[in-house]
Order: sequence, then C-alpha cells, then structure tokens
Amino acid sequence: MKDGFIKTAAGVPEIALGDCSANAERIISMARDMSDKGVKLAVFTELGITGYTLEDLFLQQTLLNAAENALVRIIKETAQLDMLIAVGVPVPVGCSLYNCAAFINKGKLLGLVPKTHIPTYSEFYEGRRFSASPEKGFFIEYAGQRVYLGQGFFRCAELPELIVGAEICEDAWVPSPPSVGLAQAGANVICNLSCSNELIGKSEYRRSIIKGLSGSLVCAYVYCSAGDGESTTDLVFSGHCMICENASMLARQRWNTGSFVSADIDIQRINADRRRMSTFTAVPSEKYPFIAEFSLAVTETALERRFSPTPFVPSDKANLEERCREIIHIQSAGLQRRLKGAHADHAVIGLSGGLDSTLACLVTADAFKSLGLPPENIIALTMPCFGTTSRTKSNAQKMAEAIGTSFKEVDIHAAVQQHFSDIGHDGVTTDVTYENSQARMRTLILMNTANKCGGLVVGTGDLSELALGWATYNGDHMSMYGVNAGVPKTLVRYLVGYFASVSDEPLQSVLYDVLDTPVSPELLPPEENGDIAQRTEDIVGPYELHDFFMYYMMRCGFAPHKIYRIALPTFEEKYSPAIIKKWLVNFVRRFFTQQFKRSCLPDGPKVGSVAISPRGDWRMPSDALYAEWLRDAESV
Repeated sequence: MKDGFIKTAAGVPEIALGDCSANAERIISMARDMSDKGVKLAVFTELGITGYTLEDLFLQQTLLNAAENALVRIIKETAQLDMLIAVGVPVPVGCSLYNCAAFINKGKLLGLVPKTHIPTYSEFYEGRRFSASPEKGFFIEYAGQRVYLGQGFFRCAELPELIVGAEICEDAWVPSPPSVGLAQAGANVICNLSCSNELIGKSEYRRSIIKGLSGSLVCAYVYCSAGDGESTTDLVFSGHCMICENASMLARQRWNTGSFVSADIDIQRINADRRRMSTFTAVPSEKYPFIAEFSLAVTETALERRFSPTPFVPSDKANLEERCREIIHIQSAGLQRRLKGAHADHAVIGLSGGLDSTLACLVTADAFKSLGLPPENIIALTMPCFGTTSRTKSNAQKMAEAIGTSFKEVDIHAAVQQHFSDIGHDGVTTDVTYENSQARMRTLILMNTANKCGGLVVGTGDLSELALGWATYNGDHMSMYGVNAGVPKTLVRYLVGYFASVSDEPLQSVLYDVLDTPVSPELLPPEENGDIAQRTEDIVGPYELHDFFMYYMMRCGFAPHKIYRIALPTFEEKYSPAIIKKWLVNFVRRFFTQQFKRSCLPDGPKVGSVAISPRGDWRMPSDALYAEWLRDAESV
C-alpha cells in the first residue's frame, strides 16, 4: 500500500453448482493463495457461494441456509488474512431475496451491497427470484452479525483515500450504473461481481464497457465473472476477469477457471487525476453513503505492474502509422491555422541537421502541402559557427533539397566575433556567453529573414528541452510558432523514425543519419577528428530518463521517491540505481530553476496529455522553491 499501490485480484474458483460448502472451501483456498502473493483486495464472482445458474432453487430455504453458513465459514477462515474480500451470496430479507456482494475484512462482515438492476430479458430471468436493491439501506442480522444492506462504499482506516464500492453484473450495462453515483460519492475502486455468459463478440463489448467506465469515472475497476461449473444447459461462461485503471487495461484473463488475475492499482494516481479535473466532485450522498471502515496493514507492495520506459511513445504497434499521422496532423494543423491567421505564405526555419529541426521542417512541409503553398516558400537556414560539424551541415542541405525547400547558408562566425568584441568577450573562453551568443545570433537572423519575406519563424525546441530549460533564453527558446512545443524528445525521435520508414531516397538516408547523430546544440568546437564534442545527454542526462521523470511528475503528480521506485525495475537493465538517482535529482533542480523560460513561451500546439504552456496546462511561479522535492529525491 506504500505510495498508493494496492495489489488487487479477480478470482474464479470452479463452481460446485448448489454445493455451498465446496464453494466456500474453494474461495478460502484461493483467498489464501492471493494473500501469499500480497493481494489486498480480492473480488470473486456473482453468487459465487451458490453458483449463479440455479434458477428456482434460489427459492429453496435449504440453499439459502447453506449459503449463509458458508459465508460464516469464509468470514472465520479468512480472518487472519490482511485483505478486503468481496464474495457473491443470495440474502433473504423478509419476503425479498437480494443478489449481494458481501464485503469481508479480518473476521467481520462489513456490509452487503445488493444488485440494483435485475435483468429479465433474453437468457436472463432474475426478476422471477431476486428483488432490486432498496432505495434506502437498512440493517439486518445475517451470518451472525448485524450488518448494513444497501448501496454505499467502504473506506480503509490506514489509507483513507482508498474508497471501495461495488456493483453487480447487469449494473454496468445500464445507462446509469450505480458506479456513477459511487464515484461521485468518492469511491475510486469499483468491484463488479458478475456472471456474464459468452456470445460471439460479447467479450469485446464487455471489455469496452469496463474500460470505458474506468475511464469516465477515473477509477480502478475490478471485474470478475464466473467460469466452469455453472450450468451449460443453455449458456457457457468463460471466467472473464479484468482489472482496469482510468481506461487502461492492467490485467485480464478468460477461459482459465481455477485461477486468479492480479494487478497493482495506483490510488494516488487516480486521486491526482481527479484533483486535476475541476469538474469531478466526490461528495457522499444519501443514496450512496459510507457503510463501514476496513483495515489493511500499510506495507510496501511487491510490484508486478510494469511501466513503459517511453510513456510518451504510442504503445499500440498495430496502429503505428495512424498514431504517427495523428500526432503530425495536430502539429501541422496548428501551424496552418497560425499561417492563415497571420496572412503569411512563407516560413523560416533554422535547419541544423539535428532531430528537432528535422521534425519541425517535415511538419512545416506537411502544413504547406495542405495549404497548397509551394515548398520553396519554406526558407531553411543553416547558420554554421564554432561547433558546426560537416555531418550536420551536410544533412541539413540534403534534407532541404529532398523536401524541396529553399536553402540558404549564413555563416555567423564573423558576426559573433564582432559581437564578442562589442561586449568585451575574448572570443576564446568557452563559457555560457560563448555558447548563448551563437544561439541568439541565429534567432536574430531567423526573425529578420522572416520580416523580410513576410513569413513566420517556426520554432524547433521540444517539450523535453523546455522541461529541463535546455534552451538559450531569447535564442532557440524564441519563435513565432513552436510546432514541437508539445512533443518530448523520445517522441521526436519516434516520429522522425516514422518519416524515415515511409520516405523514399534520398530523404530516407538523410533521416536515418540524423537519427544516428548524437543530440547536441553544437555550440562548442568539434573534436580534432571533426566529431561532435558537445553531447547533450552527457551534460543533462539521458532523455529517456528525463521524459519518464517528466511524465510521472507532471501527468501523475508523483513524488520523486515514487518515480525512483518505479524507474528502478523499468530501467534496471540499462541504468544503475545511482545513475537513476543522479539524473532524477538533476531533473528536479532544472525543472524548478528553469521555469522562467517556460513562463514566456511562444504559442505551440498541445499534442499529448503533458503540456507546458503557461497559458494552458502548466502554471507555476518562476521563483517557487524546490527544497521539498529535492529532499524527497535525495532521500531515495
């Protein structure tokens, strides 16, 4: 439970139809196996103590008595387990019979949550036997305890932000599921005890419903449906289990009765997402009240959850081309609208032969093609100076020729040397003035060239550079529209790789060589053999680590120690713990101290869920202190 991780499980014991004692034994056995694996929340199937397909046998008192006795046994024999357990049981109350989820914790029956929507159509005929959940809950004596029966939620004593609610099977398929009210009342984990039969295409539809609910409700959703042992007189059941978190599928299984599937849900991340949404309110209501508190030991979850080392890069390889085109279209559409709004038919871009300017040039060409403007109206400027290598300069020229843009070389050696003389710099000391003078001179030339042709300067800087402040203030930091402002470095590389894969020669060869070139601002003189001497990732750290840090800090609100925790298994084959900590501390320091550069960024399109525009997603004082974050990072 440390850092908000809760290991959850959905379990499908084989049903002994009508044999409550055998079902109780199987539930207890599986619960113990789950506990051994560190599971804290266990969800079993709808009416799992009896079996779902018993038809009119549910009207037999013998069965109902056996079900109650079986629940008593489950409560007693799981009392030593550090778990919250949800099992399905039929509960008679007066002249009514309710299909309930019984919540159990350390020898206590916390509450009984009845099914709200009773299906009586097609293959379902529950209305013949079961009553819908009462509008208002009440207390009953059941399984030897006084317990609340009705809708509502359960809260963890040790981790109050963990709030659990339940709905049962059909409840999820209706226009207004109970989970909506539960989420609005504060529940961030929804359990669904189900017995949904299989039909052609139904499993995919079921999956879309559960993923959709977890997304629209910003919650974790644990779905558990019955499998083997249910009657196959007319239907077949697959034991479909799913664990979702905010529209992401964490774990699932079908056709695997006798087993369980588990996943680590992240309560902190769910709550952070909800806090970010000003439209999401969580207030307990009369219809969905607080029922009871449960207890779980606060221990460190042994994580089985895996995190992508490149969270910004599309993971759906099947739709690779479509996703790439969508990202590029967003960038291109933003630039098109800005060109039309400015009544500009020319664009000016500093083409260095590096990754960022390459992507910006490709996107600009796409925008011009969509607007019906000739590619030669794109003026690509290469401005060699002290650090420029023949490799990057050559690639810039080849790329411009392959795309069809105008190309111009403006050597800035003399201009920068004159500037050094003007400000009293010796022109030899390779300090920050030496570097930044080159970047600002290039921006001056770009801006004035754009004025001359009535065009716009297209910015090339990416999201990762802006997060780290790896840009010269009023140098490459500045443009008239920054097409890469919402694209992190790992995604820039991915998109250029996509362009290379769909391009013809000679552009393809140029793009592959750009991808193979070390990332560098090329502001320091090259090595004696002509190679790049200034490698960005040697100075600020690997971009794949920084993009990982940035995503989980900005998108999820994670503390540095939690980011470090999930980075360890993610990058264990590539970086040591000491290296990960080193660059995490560096990221925290740079992220805070460089905010002043982000406070006055040019316009640029938001591409993904993380953006850094001071007018949109990220508003932060430039003089905020970062001692708390730094202490947290250094404590790992």
